Amino acid sequence: MPTRKNVQSTHITTQLRMLHGAVLDIVGMMNGPQRDEMMIREAGIRLDRALFPLLVLVERFGPIGVVDLADRVGRDYTTVSRQLGKLEAQQLIERCVTGDRRVRLMAITESGKAMTDRIDAARERILRAGFADWAESEIDDLVRLVRRFADAMRESEIKERLKS
Repeated sequence: MPTRKNVQSTHITTQLRMLHGAVLDIVGMMNGPQRDEMMIREAGIRLDRALFPLLVLVERFGPIGVVDLADRVGRDYTTVSRQLGKLEAQQLIERCVTGDRRVRLMAITESGKAMTDRIDAARERILRAGFADWAESEIDDLVRLVRRFADAMRESEIKERLKS
């Protein structure tokens, strides 16, 4: 007869596989070019699809460095640097002055913020439709647990980096 510990371990292993699958589904949808095009269209903005995630991330996490931004989008930093130049030329982001000239930090401009506000409003309309039949408490639980999970993963990543 299996022990309770082994049964619980098997259950957790199954749940973690299901969680990983769900996260992959969400990330795939969120990072898909079709999703970006839909958000651009829904927001009523004019923006190259390749620049879309960079603009949103600069607004959310800025001022942010090129290397950190490249890591977040899974692109080479030279590619991201070139794309940031396009956003800068459109006056949607701007370079921040730092004490270290080697560090290039980017921040959102007023016109960039106006654009991301339109994107946020479009995202909210889309997500509200997806959550239409959810109870408020279910949404609260989801947000709380996803934030907790993201924080735990980030903390684990930081600990691993410190070991190296």
